[in-house]
Amino acid sequence: MPYDDSGWKNFGAYGANRSAGNVRGGVALGRALESALSRQILEGGIKSPVTSQRGLRARLNYLNNDAGIQAMRNAGITVRTRTMTNWFTGTQKPRPANLELIDTAYWNLRTQRILDNLGAFKQHLNNQGRGTAIEIYPIDQSLVDDHAVRQNLIGEQAVRNLPNVRYIWDEAVDAMKAGDAQKLEEIWDDIITELDSDWGAYTYVSYVGLGA
Repeated sequence: MPYDDSGWKNFGAYGANRSAGNVRGGVALGRALESALSRQILEGGIKSPVTSQRGLRARLNYLNNDAGIQAMRNAGITVRTRTMTNWFTGTQKPRPANLELIDTAYWNLRTQRILDNLGAFKQHLNNQGRGTAIEIYPIDQSLVDDHAVRQNLIGEQAVRNLPNVRYIWDEAVDAMKAGDAQKLEEIWDDIITELDSDWGAYTYVSYVGLGA
């Protein structure tokens, strides 16, 4: 599986493509961004369960608006408007089945609002100009033909860490949202140039992690 300055030659000729996790760096970057965004959605959300009084009240406060009511209807809540008003005022408690739907409506609306305005996510990755760390794992060679295994891509020393990747996050997030694979590949190429002469070995990778 030789590679040169332009990346891998004939990728998969000796079995690198037998491992489903081995992908172009731009694909792995897109997945890492999606994972980081999911963490932001979950970790910034309401922690208390919907079955607790505190958790229920917090969700209903979040949903007590036109968009929230629509999200509740979209989630499958069919009660009368008066019943829903009683939930909001705290004079009536939803049945268990509706508690689950309220939770679904809350997470759906929170997710949609974040996806509609990714500015906060970009700020999180830019980290006031300090950037975000990237951890890069080389391709998985477990299914590669023995004679073609690259020893320099085995072990902890082959995992590369870039502690402060800056200036690419706005474009990367926009490309992720747009599903622009070509742009993500271009951004990935910019990122791995920081690896100097080793960069060609990381045009394909098994995993990319973000410190965000």
